[in-house]
Amino acid sequence: MKEPAVHVATESAFSANAQAIYGLRDHLQTRILGQAELVDRLLIALLADGHLLVEGAPGLAKTTAIKELATGLEADFQRLQFTPDLLPGDLTGTEVFRPQSGEFHFQPGPLFHNLILADEINRAPAKVQSALLEAMAERQITVGGKTYTLADPFLVMATQNPIEQEGTYPLPEAQLDRFLMYVRIGYPSAGTERAIVELARRNEGRGIERAPVQITRAQLFAAREEVRRLHMAAAVEEYLIQLVLATRSPGAYVSELERWVTFGASPRATIALDRCARAHAWLRGSDYVSPADVQAVAPDVLRHRVLVSYEAEAEGVTPDHVVSTLLAQVPVA
Repeated sequence: MKEPAVHVATESAFSANAQAIYGLRDHLQTRILGQAELVDRLLIALLADGHLLVEGAPGLAKTTAIKELATGLEADFQRLQFTPDLLPGDLTGTEVFRPQSGEFHFQPGPLFHNLILADEINRAPAKVQSALLEAMAERQITVGGKTYTLADPFLVMATQNPIEQEGTYPLPEAQLDRFLMYVRIGYPSAGTERAIVELARRNEGRGIERAPVQITRAQLFAAREEVRRLHMAAAVEEYLIQLVLATRSPGAYVSELERWVTFGASPRATIALDRCARAHAWLRGSDYVSPADVQAVAPDVLRHRVLVSYEAEAEGVTPDHVVSTLLAQVPVA
């Protein structure tokens, strides 16, 4: 399929909000080398008001990426290291008794920040995952019978280490479905590795610096509204829906997929694919959503929502293989 022409965004095509987001993206790409896709997905998650699950080996700038993003936003950042002894109250906060007044007062936890890094999320037990699930899905937490609304924007970027599996707790499907995208990242090229070393030398002792572009909450919310209003033709919307439906009845396209796929993507995947495709088109400066935008984000939106059978796993068939096969088979409307 031919890639659609890119329309460079201007003040007349989009508001100054777009220019601010593009400027932040340019800054992030000079600070996070070799991980252009991670930067892109972080911005898509921010614009689509969703959460991100990132899997990659240690040292691939996952933590640095969200820290750098936080410096360019009117938002606060909190890192949480997930461990087996973590308790729900370590995330949500707890009620503290004050002898002076003889009353309990709620002490907010780390989840009351805007950007949350849930580092090695699969190392925490089920009770902690349950508390995080409420925060991600409902944008609220409940402590002592009281419900507290979380800040807006609220974005959780969770990381998983694919190397070590001992002492980990696989995330339940219900929680995986709450992540807008599941992104896998790899090692940079040799040339990028040299550039990373040079950048590290220049920045030694300086740490994370505030981005030159500062995006206010009002600008972010306005940018999200632009993304929601971006034109999507009825034919593209139908193609998007058919892709998700194909994960539930894959045998209609490739007979072998019928025995490989146990469960397909939920309607939440359709919503996520719509939002991500719009954000992807907006970020590349287009004033409409094309099938190529849908295809670009489909693997990250669908891979954690397609469950393959034990037979498929035995044959080395992964959700990525299923999604790529369906992308090749489902006709563009």
